[in-house]
Amino acid sequence: MSEVKLAAETRSEFGKGAARRIRREAKVPAVLYGHGAEPVHITLPGHELQLALRTPNVLISLDIDGKGNELAIPKAVQRDPLKGFLEHVDLLLVKRGEKVTVELPIVTEGELAPGGNLLEHVLNTLAVETEATHIPESVTVSVAGLEAGASVHAKDIALPSGTTLAVDGDAVVLQVLAAQAEEAPAEAAGDEAAAEA
Repeated sequence: MSEVKLAAETRSEFGKGAARRIRREAKVPAVLYGHGAEPVHITLPGHELQLALRTPNVLISLDIDGKGNELAIPKAVQRDPLKGFLEHVDLLLVKRGEKVTVELPIVTEGELAPGGNLLEHVLNTLAVETEATHIPESVTVSVAGLEAGASVHAKDIALPSGTTLAVDGDAVVLQVLAAQAEEAPAEAAGDEAAAEA
């Protein structure tokens, strides 16, 4: 679990115009909330935040106006739909030792049984409850040797220590679909029959 330190500035200007000005300065408007406290509107350095968000569920140590540190995890990230730059980030306050519910990316390893079958990701992430300062980056699932019709349920996935499922254990995460038979030969046979008639 990586922890990234970012300097944050409190802000008092709101609305689209203020947000545009902040982004022109290569910064990102953000809101910090949680623990029943009033939301704190802050500004974060854009490039450093972009790098931090490359790690799923990154733990961010915020130095707010030099007054003190707060720990937070990203809860919602808004990006420009065309250019992909960060528009706004919601951060959730956390404390060391506190449990949080997060979505972990699912990584597969191994080869399916021979036969050209397809692996379908029913879920791309798995909701788990884990300690805020020890959030795993992902969960790994072995699909080695799985055949058509096989499925992997949430309860079948080995979780890191201190992490528990936050979804129904019977939820299907992955399933193996049978390879589709080629239809081209059947069409060719139909064309020959039509030509003979």
